[in-house]
Amino acid sequence: MRKRLDGKVIVVTGGTRGIGKGIALMCAAEGAKVIVSGRNEREGSQVVSRIVDDIGSEALFVRKDIGTEAACRELIEESVAHFGRIDGLVNNAGIFPRGTMLETTEELFDSIFDVNVKGAFFCSKYAILAMLRTGGGSIVQIGSTNAHKGAKELAAYSCSKGALLTLNRHIGVHYAKEGIRSNWVTVGWVASDGEIELHEKMGIHEEQLHEMAKTRVPSGRMQTPEDMAYGVVFLLSDESSQVTGTELSIAGGLGI
Repeated sequence: MRKRLDGKVIVVTGGTRGIGKGIALMCAAEGAKVIVSGRNEREGSQVVSRIVDDIGSEALFVRKDIGTEAACRELIEESVAHFGRIDGLVNNAGIFPRGTMLETTEELFDSIFDVNVKGAFFCSKYAILAMLRTGGGSIVQIGSTNAHKGAKELAAYSCSKGALLTLNRHIGVHYAKEGIRSNWVTVGWVASDGEIELHEKMGIHEEQLHEMAKTRVPSGRMQTPEDMAYGVVFLLSDESSQVTGTELSIAGGLGI
């Protein structure tokens, strides 16, 4: 590793497992001090232990359910109180329960938008306020190929990712002069913990997913959390200082 994030303080929401965990670990390996946020304290503590003991960087677990503005504010404030600043935010936390438009209840809709949209919006708001005090920073929105129309059985989730795409462009344009950037990563088909668990409930095992990907994904394979992390590190680093409001697809050609 070239330590491209040396000295930076990075907050990763949903950082206890899957894509978020992979991003948190790679950010630490690149020299960042990492705040790992999520709802599972045991898993979060395990990620922090790996960062501290195996990588030798600094890390903090902050247990939050970011479905409210108050929780988002507390996450950012506790991060700043511990490390003194924030240089990067990765809005990775998200839920994706299935349901067609006709099957989606108000309760399901609200639960998805509370995390996927409200959480990202208010984490970004308070991160921007912190970044304005220290000369700027970088926000990365973890998106999806479903943002543009979405799978039929992911109606509310797809709409939430469409909203996140608009949030990304809004921040990218309106806060560029203050040195604050926002960029979007289009996630492909990742063999994350949640994806594997979801399909196992439907009787589809991980090995079958990888076989399906050989024909469904143009690159011939599912993506990994590390694939996502490489792109995120670039967008958080000073190498991308003139990159804002963009969409970086790490999907192996899926969705084109």
